[in-house]
Amino acid sequence: MIGSGPNGLVAAIVLAQAGLDVEVFEAQPELGGGVRTAELTLPGFRHDVCSAIHPFARAAFPFERIGVSVEWIESPAACVHPFADGTALTLERGIDATAAQLGRDGAAYRRLVGPVARGLGQFGRGRFPFAGLPRALDAVRSARALAGSRFVEERTRAFFAGHAAHSVLPLERRPSAGFGLVLLASGHVVGWPFPRGGAQAISDALVARLRELGGVAHTSSRADELPRADVVVADVMPRELLRLARFPRRYESALRRYRHASAAFKLDWALDGPIPWATEKCRRAATVHLGGTFEQIAESERDHRSPRPFVLLAQHTLFDPSRAPEGKHTAWAYCHVPNGWREDRTDAIEAQIERFAPGFRKLVLARSVRGPAELESDNGNYVGGDISGGAMDLRQLLFRPARRLVPYRTPRRGVYLCSAATPPGGGVHGLSGYAAARFALRDLRR
Repeated sequence: MIGSGPNGLVAAIVLAQAGLDVEVFEAQPELGGGVRTAELTLPGFRHDVCSAIHPFARAAFPFERIGVSVEWIESPAACVHPFADGTALTLERGIDATAAQLGRDGAAYRRLVGPVARGLGQFGRGRFPFAGLPRALDAVRSARALAGSRFVEERTRAFFAGHAAHSVLPLERRPSAGFGLVLLASGHVVGWPFPRGGAQAISDALVARLRELGGVAHTSSRADELPRADVVVADVMPRELLRLARFPRRYESALRRYRHASAAFKLDWALDGPIPWATEKCRRAATVHLGGTFEQIAESERDHRSPRPFVLLAQHTLFDPSRAPEGKHTAWAYCHVPNGWREDRTDAIEAQIERFAPGFRKLVLARSVRGPAELESDNGNYVGGDISGGAMDLRQLLFRPARRLVPYRTPRRGVYLCSAATPPGGGVHGLSGYAAARFALRDLRR
């Protein structure tokens, strides 16, 4: 196994469960890829290095099937979207409780998101998501087209835009609407939870399960070529796979054409107190979308250079005090920037927070600043700061990284790919690793 992100560790566990001797090689000093926690600012303040909120980790059935459990914390509301007038909309666990806030759009919200939520629930139980099929055509639309045709309230459109912006696509591009629908549905099905103590708990649980099965994991071990083994599974991006081995020309050409998404510019803060939000609703959710109106979010996501960036913020310590010294707090946030961006967005991000939480800067004890270069240095899979694992537009959503019936198989016998460059793409879910390992076992007739 090359790479120890969640997909890599899930694949390693599935192979070890089948009786194979498994070794994991990780280039970094620690296991877990982007699912790690560290004291990035001051002693005692624990910050998630990359991923911070994990609805897909809880919804994905592979974690249950491979015997991995995590202590999850769920805030009263999954997500909150504040507005400049001091009001806010929240993503509640119940569809009716969410729809009740949307005025004239309440019924339309139920009709739109309800089937997706039922389909996601079926998928989480290992069944085909038949209930979600009625919304399949909506999922491949752009967020602008869907919001404009289904909602009449500007606040509802902005609320939907914040969720669709997780696609790292302009809101005018397809299938940005699909990301918004799935994230809203996941809030109703499993919430938007996070593990107690930090994202590291997920990686620790996966590593513990692997070692329980006899697997071995090596850190600071960069592979310079594919090792000799019956099965090699690579949790790496296409450019790294090309560095490791030679493939037929057509496959290599496809890997070289693989397109990466825009990057993240990430900040972490050690705070002297909780964020002073202008609206009390913002204290009910661990995840906060800071962007204002639909048009303001759309401007930010169109070229990622807006003076008012759309900011995704997590405030874990309101619900998990174990992450900071008593009475203190942490905050985690990022905005999207062009791939390979080298300019500083600290002031722009903090100004956007101040817009909805006046006095925020006065609470900052220390901050960690990590632009695209730092993110890639920490994890080679984040090419140019792309933490999503590749562009997720229609052309590259399903056929990634190449047009193959089974994208996890490479043309070289016994070599498989399981990173976010394979379906279903980015997110802490382990599905790519699970699928790659299952195909490897099928090919071994095991």
